[in-house]
Amino acid sequence: MNSHGAAVTAAVTAAVGAVLDPELHLSLQSLGMVRSVESGRRGRVRIQVALTTPSCPLAGELRAAVVDAALSVSGIAEVEVTFGALSERERMELSGRLRAQRSADPITGSYAPAPRIYAVASGKGGVGKSSVTANVAVALAAGGQRVGVLDADVWGYSIPQLFGVRRTPTALKGLMLPVEAHGVRLMSTGFFVDDEEPVIWRGPMLHKALEQFVADVHWGSLDVLLLDLPPGTGDVTLSLLQFLPSTALIVVTTPQPAAQTVAARVGRMARDMAVPVAGVVENMTALICAGCGDRTPLFGSGGGDRLAAQLGVPLLARIPLDQSLREAGDIGVPVVAYAPGSASALALAQLAVALPKSRRSLAGVPLQLTVV
Repeated sequence: MNSHGAAVTAAVTAAVGAVLDPELHLSLQSLGMVRSVESGRRGRVRIQVALTTPSCPLAGELRAAVVDAALSVSGIAEVEVTFGALSERERMELSGRLRAQRSADPITGSYAPAPRIYAVASGKGGVGKSSVTANVAVALAAGGQRVGVLDADVWGYSIPQLFGVRRTPTALKGLMLPVEAHGVRLMSTGFFVDDEEPVIWRGPMLHKALEQFVADVHWGSLDVLLLDLPPGTGDVTLSLLQFLPSTALIVVTTPQPAAQTVAARVGRMARDMAVPVAGVVENMTALICAGCGDRTPLFGSGGGDRLAAQLGVPLLARIPLDQSLREAGDIGVPVVAYAPGSASALALAQLAVALPKSRRSLAGVPLQLTVV
């Protein structure tokens, strides 16, 4: 190979090496996934890349990124990409490196600041808690933040439907990689079971699953982690608040007194556990007519204001119910991406901006420590 060919090969290798793996969000060069780069005549180049698994679900996305990177090098006109896979030994070593980078905080790596963590809670089901979680996550991601969603509603999971994704997460020698959609990293029991299959877990099994979702998922560096809690104040909520002691609660209610009353119990639980409540979200504030735009307070009024006053926290948002919100949920695209100009999407986007940066005081809180 002449000096010009060597220079082209080196430039392509550097460009491709800087491409981020779409699941690990680390460069191909740092992961050792660029196997070979061969430059030929007339601007042709052949690149071999090793995937984390032979059946990597994002191989197409990675191929496109590698091709774009190679074509960015002057003189390259045609790119051929072939895939192999990391060996079992390489997968084991990679898993070990990723685990070694994790600090005492199970969510963040050693060199990253801890993310802001918000647990989206409600006193009862059917108030739109998961829809609020999904749309706030997508709005934050669209604003350039690195966002994860942990679907802790083990029995009534709906995050896979709201994001329109149904695939089993990639496993890397005991480490799970989140499923990504709309720029958000996701983990849910819904990725491991069929739609019609009930999740029948109790006690220790449930606790262990939640612990794995926190400690055995490679979330990478996050700015914000949202927890979609099940309704009420049961084991799941209590366990997660122990696993992640820096969490703040966002309490979702509808305007109805019945919803407000049970949501207040969540607020009292937070107070008893010294968990800060970031604020209240009133969902389904009014039904907006698709034809004339009139607003009808279908579920009454004032529940969000009363709950916020009762808990001594701000009312962060009033989210209307419109046709776009319903359609978006049905087709699996969060409304802030499906119809960003709709009334519901605008209110949810404003909620994402309004989230306070509260931190939980750890005074008197027992922390779970792992001796290594």
